[in-house]
Amino acid sequence: MTSIAEAVANGVLPGRVWLYSNYRCNLACTYCLTESAPGVPNRALTVEDMVGIATEAAQLGFTDLGVTGGEPFLAATMPDTLARLSDVLPVVVLTNATLFVGPRLEPMRALAGRPIAVQTSLDSPEPEANDEYRGPDNFAKVVAAIPRLVELGIRVRIATTVEPGRLDEDAHARLCSLHRSLGVPDEDHLVRPVIRRGRATDSGMGQDFAPEQLPAELTVTADGAFWSPFGPTVRGGRLDTDLLITRTTRPLATAAGALLRLVQGRPPGTDATLAIR
Repeated sequence: MTSIAEAVANGVLPGRVWLYSNYRCNLACTYCLTESAPGVPNRALTVEDMVGIATEAAQLGFTDLGVTGGEPFLAATMPDTLARLSDVLPVVVLTNATLFVGPRLEPMRALAGRPIAVQTSLDSPEPEANDEYRGPDNFAKVVAAIPRLVELGIRVRIATTVEPGRLDEDAHARLCSLHRSLGVPDEDHLVRPVIRRGRATDSGMGQDFAPEQLPAELTVTADGAFWSPFGPTVRGGRLDTDLLITRTTRPLATAAGALLRLVQGRPPGTDATLAIR
């Protein structure tokens, strides 16, 4: 049987393993996949679980990690956790970047020079359009936070998540000019569609998809292992399980083997059609 390492090396499986650190957030974005918001059930992975999963992922042959939520940095220990994870594999962490002020900024210094990218969201070059999706003053907070992180020596990526027609050529050019002025190069800016899942469904937003269009990136949460980071979504307070692979997450080899059995034999490239990598 093909090993996980062989499957990753041959492109059968993506190399990244995602960790849902939590589900709680200080925002309540209109297209949020997980209905994250203040006060929702947290369902967090422990720090030791995250580090243990990262270690097992490296041993199996995976090449890097993604950390998402919720808002990971609601946990004051997250900078230290990311540093520990990056000792094992390179990491990208998704954040709304609104918390990097005052005493919460200083611990981020520990991430400087490490194989860590902090990815945040700017959905429009116009504050009003961006904040329509993400909440009042979000644009201003993110635009202020990005240079702070860059000055600390941390790599910052920007993700622009949009509905069709919301980002025309002129707006895209202005957004690129903005992110360059903040210290984020073109190669660290990605544009992706809203996926009709989670809160986006109730908001009447997003693009429908088939499971085979989603990258088969092993995703671990407190509830189990899923096909993709777009898998463990929530609607009406209920966890979606249509993309659940196993309830077992440790040892990671169990979930990774189940995912490999599902993807073997699929034509190459079918998991990139939504441009969401």
